[in-house]
Amino acid sequence: MRVDLGAHGIGQGIEEALDSNFAKSGMEEWSHGVFYNTDLTNSPIVRKYGTNDLYSMNIKTILITGGTTGIGLATAQLLRTQGAKVIVTGRNPETLASAKKTLSGAVVLPSDSGDLAAAQALGDAIKPFADHLDGVFLNAGIASFGPFDAATPKNYDDTFNVNVRGLYFQLQSLLPLLGNPSSVVFTSSIAGSVAFAGTSIYSATKAAVISLGKTLAVELAPRGVRVNVLSPGPIDTPIIKKVGLPADQQKAFEETIVAKSLLKRFGTSDEVARAARFLLSEDSSNITGTELIIDGGVRLN
Repeated sequence: MRVDLGAHGIGQGIEEALDSNFAKSGMEEWSHGVFYNTDLTNSPIVRKYGTNDLYSMNIKTILITGGTTGIGLATAQLLRTQGAKVIVTGRNPETLASAKKTLSGAVVLPSDSGDLAAAQALGDAIKPFADHLDGVFLNAGIASFGPFDAATPKNYDDTFNVNVRGLYFQLQSLLPLLGNPSSVVFTSSIAGSVAFAGTSIYSATKAAVISLGKTLAVELAPRGVRVNVLSPGPIDTPIIKKVGLPADQQKAFEETIVAKSLLKRFGTSDEVARAARFLLSEDSSNITGTELIIDGGVRLN
């Protein structure tokens, strides 16, 4: 491999900047700069994983909560096709059964993110199937929209228990299994940073998730754990039909969102899955504490 390092001294000290075994083959002059003939097979990460596996998922064990429908299921399908060992959780018996049929070779487990005891026991529930985790996609979430004056303590508790408390204590329970390095991805929403009428409770939970992504990125960095947040905009998933709006309001809501999108459409679960795969892989090895927004430009309009 030939790496153009330029003619302005960038090449000096390259062996100190990289692993001493990474660049051993010396330097040669070229008409417009300095080149290293670098043998990538001497890199520690390539020695460990091999050149074919460096940016693939077939050596990974990944857990996905809320993995039986929508974005979680699409991500599980993508990772399975790329050879990853995938464990998914969900709480609906019907979607759990469907996921078992859809996700050939995956482990499908019942676990309710809104149940504190289940959230705290998730690590122990995983141990019979995996002795470590390379990545965790904490994707389970619920949404309930309505006017502020109609909100109830139950609405508040139910949404926070799944979207925030569950995610928080699930990750805490999984810490002993997370490798060094490993990657954690939270699912938030553009509603965490963009105001939409009728979404006060949901938006507050998603803002909390964005905040946790930054705080825990700092706190878990010494363990070799990267933490990032995915914030989708309007995505065509089952949850969009379960927000509790009457049919006419639901239709108006969807039309308003599409009108705000620069791409004039809902996104797809597959599009978000590819972003999740990126953050779970070595492709994003220098990214942590970041919010990746996938909203078709809704925030800009």
